[in-house]
Amino acid sequence: MKIAIIGTGYVGLVAAVCFADWGHEVVCVGRNGEKIARLREGLAPIFEPGLEAAIVRNLTSGRLSFTLDTAEAVASAEAAFIAVGTPGWENSREANLTSVYAAARQIAEAMTGSLVVVTKSTVPVGTSDAVERIIRDIRPELKSAVVSNPEFLREGAAIGDFLRPDRVVIGTKEAWAEDVLRRIYQPLQQASVPIVVTRRNTAELIKYASNAFLATKIGFINEMADLCEQVGADVTELALGVGLDHRIGKEFLSASPGYGGSCFPKDTDALLHTAHEYGVPMRIVESAVAVNDARKRRMATKIIKAVGGSVDRLTIAVLGLTFKPDTDDMRDAPSVAIIRDLQNAGARISAFDPQGTENAKQCLEGVRFWSDPYDCARDADAVVVMTAWDVVKSLDLDRLRKVMRSPVMVDLHNIYVPEAVQRHGFRLVGVGRPDQLTSITRPNAYSVPEPQFGAVSAKS
Repeated sequence: MKIAIIGTGYVGLVAAVCFADWGHEVVCVGRNGEKIARLREGLAPIFEPGLEAAIVRNLTSGRLSFTLDTAEAVASAEAAFIAVGTPGWENSREANLTSVYAAARQIAEAMTGSLVVVTKSTVPVGTSDAVERIIRDIRPELKSAVVSNPEFLREGAAIGDFLRPDRVVIGTKEAWAEDVLRRIYQPLQQASVPIVVTRRNTAELIKYASNAFLATKIGFINEMADLCEQVGADVTELALGVGLDHRIGKEFLSASPGYGGSCFPKDTDALLHTAHEYGVPMRIVESAVAVNDARKRRMATKIIKAVGGSVDRLTIAVLGLTFKPDTDDMRDAPSVAIIRDLQNAGARISAFDPQGTENAKQCLEGVRFWSDPYDCARDADAVVVMTAWDVVKSLDLDRLRKVMRSPVMVDLHNIYVPEAVQRHGFRLVGVGRPDQLTSITRPNAYSVPEPQFGAVSAKS
């Protein structure tokens, strides 16, 4: 089948290479000439494991091509996917649908026959209705159908998620459009992957509801981690005991500095905006967002307490910057807010990340970046495990201890076993588990005052 994909970002590229792997002929449309030229050479503009190899593989086979010309892509296609970004507006929870509507107009103007238009971008309820109106206003004489087909990809594991999903959601009530989507996803049907066919509005809402629920699980376990610290319990063991209940599940029950990235922050905000428009209170989702926002400041406070109550003129080495491993994405990464709070409190920051340094430089100022974790930690007064990259999870602790000024490790993901780290001479502070600081803490007994964060110049 011939498929056009409008958008050469994260979702568009992953969908393009996976459709091509299934044998479809895919033309991917972008707007940036330099980016398209690089893609034609097999160079991925983002870091995603397996993506660049898949681009090269399908370029070589002839099943994948890239163009700036929407008409070239759409003219002979049976389906056109809209896979463009939907970021939030500045100072607003509302999703910015400018690129979605522009793509819809481009598709309509390029149509030469019947076409199924698929919204793959994450969009608020009712967006596909608007896309349908745009297409029918421009090309009323041509047969068309608009389908909602949300993506459920995790950055760092996107290709595997696309090829082996938990489900495929198809939002349409038109039989011929459903048939086109089923033919596109035939390899998954043969693998017995559930195909959920529903109304368009329901399909759009499924994506937001899924992300909001996962964000709520993250907020819940992080609040439980705070309680564990106060009562001398271990959140890692708590999560195991809770997660083994099949009604709950163990995924997204790991204590952390909070969620970030391109999905959860903007999708929970967009869901709350929609709920507000329709007068529907969503207290649980509101609480999840508030808990996540507060989490970052709490982690900065934890780091400050770990070094005795003040980081003024101290060097803090931050290992990992991206919001999760196996991506170069710095969007809403907890590290940004935490580092800024530490800088506001007077800390000097050294930072290391295997893939995210260039993007981090765009949102952080006054940070010294390193390409090696041990160089980053040299003469540091504390090291912070911020992102669970493999290289961060497998540090040579003897070597790390020798280069540091003070043997303090703050592990915000509970990667390291306390006894093992302590044998190497470190004082370890984890999240939601007894450690050398919290094991002696009692309600209202901690004498170190809450740090006061001043102002520091930083890029937004």
